[in-house]
Formats: sequence, C-alpha cells, structure tokens
Amino acid sequence: MSENENQNKNTEEETSAASDFETGSITVEKNGHFIHCLTIIGQIEGHYILPSQNKTTKYEHVIPQLVAIEESKEIEGLLIILNTVGGDVEAGLAIAELLSTMKTPTASLVLGGGHSIGVPLAVSCRKSFIVPSATMTVHPVRLNGLVLGVPQTLSYFEKMQDRIVNFVETNSKISAEDFRSLMMKTGELIMDVGTVLDGDGAVQSGLIDELGGLSNALEFLNKTIEEENAECSGQ
Repeated sequence: MSENENQNKNTEEETSAASDFETGSITVEKNGHFIHCLTIIGQIEGHYILPSQNKTTKYEHVIPQLVAIEESKEIEGLLIILNTVGGDVEAGLAIAELLSTMKTPTASLVLGGGHSIGVPLAVSCRKSFIVPSATMTVHPVRLNGLVLGVPQTLSYFEKMQDRIVNFVETNSKISAEDFRSLMMKTGELIMDVGTVLDGDGAVQSGLIDELGGLSNALEFLNKTIEEENAECSGQ
C-alpha cells in the first residue's frame, strides 16, 4: 500500500471515529466480545426539529443504528446509556419497541435521569440498571402547543397512554395498576401530577431490574453473550 493510500485510510478511520463520538456511539472490545454503546441524552427529537441549543437524540439517527447492530456479525451486545428529560412520545416509543424486539443481548443504564418517555426506553432492554443518584419521572402523556378541546383529542391521549402503560408492564416487573398510580399521583410535582423516583425507588417499584453501574451492566452483557455462544456451540 502506498503512502497516500495509508494516509487516506487513516483519515477515513479518524473521520469515522470522530463521527461515532459526536453521535455518542462507540463499539468497544471487552473480554473478547464487541459491545456497542449507544447514548440517549437530552431531549428525544421526533417529527419537529428542536432549537440548536438543545441537546437532542434524533430518532432517525438511532433507528438505523439499531438495525445495523442487529444485523452485524461482529457486535455481540448493546449497552444503552440514558440521561434524558424525555421528548417526543411516538419517537421514544418507536425506539423502545425496536430495542425490546432485538435478539442481540441488550442492557440499559440510567445515569442522571430517565424521565417521561425515557421510562419505556429504560425498561425496553433485557436487563435495566440505574445508579443510586439517578431519578426517573413518571407522569401522564402531555402535549405542548395548541390542543383542540374535543373528545377525539382526549381519546388520542388515552390510547397513547395505554400504549405506554402496556409496554412498561410487559417489559418490567411493575403492574399496569401500580404504574398508573405513579402516573396520577398528586402532591409530589408542583406543576403536574406524577412521581419522581430515585434509583432505589425505581428498583423497589419493579420499574428497573437492578441498582448498579457500568461494570454491572457490562458484566451482565458479557455473561449473556457467553451463555448464548455456549448454547449455539452445543447445538
């Protein structure tokens, strides 16, 4: 290979690495396994572009990455790191539905906050972890801007809320009744109804599987990968 070709290859690798870091996405090798780390931070952007000063996670960037990870022969596990205030309900639920149907071993880790639509995202993986200092806000579905005060609007809200409740119940240990109780609790949020859970509270409620950090999530992924590889070898 010529010197120019080497330089071009190095430039391409550096550009790819820089792009990965900009999107908060990187693949690392640990214990011989390639685990992809994907961050969901700030506000989840849906059909409308948010102001440039907002930290956002764009669903049109995340969804193709999830498809690529599922189809990849090299990537054996996926770690989702969450620190989000929530955002577009349908976009967040779409990402959560994709995560819940992946065959690739997945784990989620809530750092800082996993609020609003971040709750379904946190429970969508095979196992969810939360650090003690993190918080999660559970509240009813709400929309910003002009909303028509007609029965059809109320019906839409109820159906969307049912979708979220059913998803959380299916993918965690909390019952639909208990989750709705957290959603509709009064007196805890000054300007809203809902509940704020810290790390320990999220685990005790059954919303999150385990209190832990990065090492715990990676340990789970490595163990799951090795178990599944052993099963495939046995067959």
